[in-house]
Amino acid sequence: MMRYKWFFSAFYFFTISFAFAQNANDNLIPDPNVKTVVLSKSSSEDRYAMIGLNTAEQLRLSFDVMGTKNENFQYTIIHCDANWQATDLNKNQYLRGMDFDNITDWKFSSNTYTKYVHYNLLFPNETIKPYIAGNYILKVYRNFDEENVVLTRRFLIINQATQIEASAHPPALAEFRFTKQELNFTVEYNANTVPNPLQDIKIVVLQNYRWDNALTGLKPQFSTGTKLDYNYVDKTLFNGGNEFRFFDIRSLRTYSQNVRSKWIDSVVHLMLMMDESKGSNQYFQYTDYNGKRLIQNKDGLNGDIDGDYAITQFYLSSPGTMNADDVYVFGELSDWKLLPEYKMYFNRNRARYELEMPLKQGRYEYCYATKGADGKPDETPYEGNHFQTENEYLILVYTKNQQWGYDELIGTRLFKSNNQ
Repeated sequence: MMRYKWFFSAFYFFTISFAFAQNANDNLIPDPNVKTVVLSKSSSEDRYAMIGLNTAEQLRLSFDVMGTKNENFQYTIIHCDANWQATDLNKNQYLRGMDFDNITDWKFSSNTYTKYVHYNLLFPNETIKPYIAGNYILKVYRNFDEENVVLTRRFLIINQATQIEASAHPPALAEFRFTKQELNFTVEYNANTVPNPLQDIKIVVLQNYRWDNALTGLKPQFSTGTKLDYNYVDKTLFNGGNEFRFFDIRSLRTYSQNVRSKWIDSVVHLMLMMDESKGSNQYFQYTDYNGKRLIQNKDGLNGDIDGDYAITQFYLSSPGTMNADDVYVFGELSDWKLLPEYKMYFNRNRARYELEMPLKQGRYEYCYATKGADGKPDETPYEGNHFQTENEYLILVYTKNQQWGYDELIGTRLFKSNNQ
């Protein structure tokens, strides 16, 4: 597969650069040398990049740049509407302090075969702090050139002013009874701040903090006093999916679950166990992290800088395949996107899909996805759909700010399906 490496690297750089030009207000990494981008709450592994307005909460951004050269990075923050389009607000209307700042927390990797520079950023901080609620993009760029973008990340500032009751359960419609999950919820708002709820309130529903299959444009089925009722049987459905596959490479000294072999030349190499399609299998319940990853090194003291990268090889058995589909490794590790560098190569001689990629030490969850008719990821062929699957759901409630007209995030509710 190494003969495809340079082709896919160049193709990936072109494709992601084009995607960035088309939609800069997304989670994107235009620079292929940037790896292991993680945005989470400070001092936690919480992947929901959300903090309260006017609180002491902070988010932590971390990423690696391959090589041995420290670079000059800056960052800025962009305010967006509920559809992730940049608003017309000036920065002084949503930011306190400076328009941008330097990233000064960096360290060289230590005792690793693969050399990299690790960067950290804690924000909001005394230099830059958003002071209105809503959607934001964190943009990192190099050498004071905002066109030379290194990465972008979405995050949310919440001004909690609603009460949300929600549940997920098997659908009422018989055709979806065993494959989907139905969400019912109510939103109770403050009439003093939301004078026209049917027009001004916008709802977004996420599954496992994915934006690619988010539900939008929902209108309440009923309105009683200051409570909006979204108890639909057909408009709040998500595919149940399946529990995620996983492997653990937090230690490279011993074999761990779902790793079958390893060797070292100039870098560490790992072969994962052969995967098989679960598309038509019965549901099997086990606890997972809903497709997320944990970056950690059990062999060292500081996984940020002594966690090594391993060339990790994925294998998906596909006997009898005559016209091979485009199959991708999919999950938080791929930013929940069908990226070119995560597309698998179909080896006809061995009747299997193959992929190798460098991954930092940690515990990873993933699944296999194809491109659906609508161009979006579709996990159904290789993972199946089950109403019993444990998923996390996040409801976001926006309203039109009466003074400035922007979409203000005034409510969130995080819950799990099946009360698990």
